[in-house]
Amino acid sequence: MNLVTGGAGFIGSHLVQQLLDSNESVRVLEHPSAVVSHLPLERIELVRADIRDSSAVRNLTRGCDRVYHLAADPNLWRHNRREFDEINHVGTLNVMHAALDSGVSRALYVSTESILTSDQSRGGAVETARFREEDMIGPYCLSKFRAEQAVFKLAEAGAPVIVCSPTLPIGPGDRNQTPPTRLAVAFCQGKLPAYLDCQLNLIDVRDAADGLVRAMLGGRTGIRYLLGGHNYQLIEWLQVIGDIMNRSAPQWTIPYPAALAIGWCSELWADHISHRMPMATVTGVRLTRRSMHFDPSVTFAELGLTPRPIEESARDAVNWYRHQHWI
Repeated sequence: MNLVTGGAGFIGSHLVQQLLDSNESVRVLEHPSAVVSHLPLERIELVRADIRDSSAVRNLTRGCDRVYHLAADPNLWRHNRREFDEINHVGTLNVMHAALDSGVSRALYVSTESILTSDQSRGGAVETARFREEDMIGPYCLSKFRAEQAVFKLAEAGAPVIVCSPTLPIGPGDRNQTPPTRLAVAFCQGKLPAYLDCQLNLIDVRDAADGLVRAMLGGRTGIRYLLGGHNYQLIEWLQVIGDIMNRSAPQWTIPYPAALAIGWCSELWADHISHRMPMATVTGVRLTRRSMHFDPSVTFAELGLTPRPIEESARDAVNWYRHQHWI
């Protein structure tokens, strides 16, 4: 039995489908409020629980041989910032300890590229690089970093745990609109007159899910598998989508100081007035200053993973947006 936490999410739903396609049995743990109607409910065992509830999580890992832990809050803003650590850090510890106590053969933790930067890996491979708390930008990144560090400590103690870090996933099926999808949809709708210049590494969500399965089955402990794909400047990615939409990419760039001011103002409005996700976040703007171009060749060679062309991912994503009536 495979347990997938966060199995209704963007990467999670593709992972669940790939496991089912391989005739694997799947149990999905999702938050009580999560939408799950898009999952093949007749083929999975669905359990509702909050990963902050250690006793509930402990019950759900029993009888499982492998655990994929994807459940997290992937947003860069929450009204209560402390919840980032409660969900992403403490929740990860709950899942990992429950999995190991249940005797699983392997447990896999899905980290994030947001805590990585190629300019801090000191010329070495990101797979073996180690970072520091002071390198983290904002409470989301800090919570994910602390979770990753905790998993590495378990690996050092001999636990059968694997760490994977997908870069920005793109493609069909992003129902909750992660930041890359929100940006792409806004551009397709003609609502993106300007852009903030930054670097991206993009991977098709289906390739990211494939990489998780490969790492679970044959990966080593103690390293970080970098599930990356293609390096782009943001304007280059918009041009790829623009070719599909027959739409020109924005001509204007937003200066970083202006973007940062917008982020601060947006968060202040969200914190004290709307209590809803802001238009821009300070963490998101600050991350654009990072060097986010990566070389995942070490991971590709070890896992035998070959990412599909970016044009295929963009075309499938745009077709899916149309099917959702977003554009």
